[in-house]
Amino acid sequence: MTALLFALTALLWGGGAQATAMQAGVTPAAWSVAMRMTLAGVLFLGYGRLRGTALSIPRPDRIAVVAQGLLFFALAFVAFYEATARIPSGLAALVLSTSSLFAAAIARVALGTPIAPGFVGGALCGIAGIALIVAPGVASVSTASLAGFAWALVSAAASGAGTVLGARNQQRGLPVLAVLGWGALAGAAASALWALGTGAPFVIDPSPRYLASLLYLAVAASCITFALYFELVRRLGPGRAAYTLAVVPLVALVLSALFEHLTLSASLAAGTAAILLGNVLVLRRG
Repeated sequence: MTALLFALTALLWGGGAQATAMQAGVTPAAWSVAMRMTLAGVLFLGYGRLRGTALSIPRPDRIAVVAQGLLFFALAFVAFYEATARIPSGLAALVLSTSSLFAAAIARVALGTPIAPGFVGGALCGIAGIALIVAPGVASVSTASLAGFAWALVSAAASGAGTVLGARNQQRGLPVLAVLGWGALAGAAASALWALGTGAPFVIDPSPRYLASLLYLAVAASCITFALYFELVRRLGPGRAAYTLAVVPLVALVLSALFEHLTLSASLAAGTAAILLGNVLVLRRG
């Protein structure tokens, strides 16, 4: 049963990268994130109400929950949407997987969490992996592609910071569904303000492709996957459960090769191996 949970989590999250790429086009990224997070937040809170879970957040913890929402559910997702609009979703997911490096470094500074023995080696592997992927075509790479990689790194950093805040909120004993629900709604509000501030028009793509991907992202890649992931955390502990992060990019790369015609070159294979090794080294407990 645990192996099935692990596989489903990796598959659903990996498919989320492809679904995000399917949303590029008519609807601006920030509005897509706002709609996705609104739906996810309502579902989280509705499920919590059905289960009888406490949904209120103590006043001293509200700023931390909102901050988690701003980083994890707004900035990280808007940046990832922008990345997948410029580079294949598999590459964006691969760069995003370096969020474990950012999380480890930020947790050390903010929470005093000890750095895992393999952190330095993992960080170097992650940097080398990105260099291996980008370097072969650096002479001919487009401005859009460079911007895509930059957006993916922003997403990784924001995701890492949001994860650290999530750990802080867990340490405070806050109810998970309440934190996810209110955090998602805070992220939705921030994304909507981002869209308004940048002058992005509120246009909904009515195509079945867009609506199906939005539903998948809100329900399968958000609500269901988080439920599966936290069940893995309960069964295996956070360290071993986090190994799903090293599998998600592989799923995303395969889907990107199938549906986005991503060429699986030797340099991409070597860079992928280096980044995944970096993730494993960082996530190991020693």
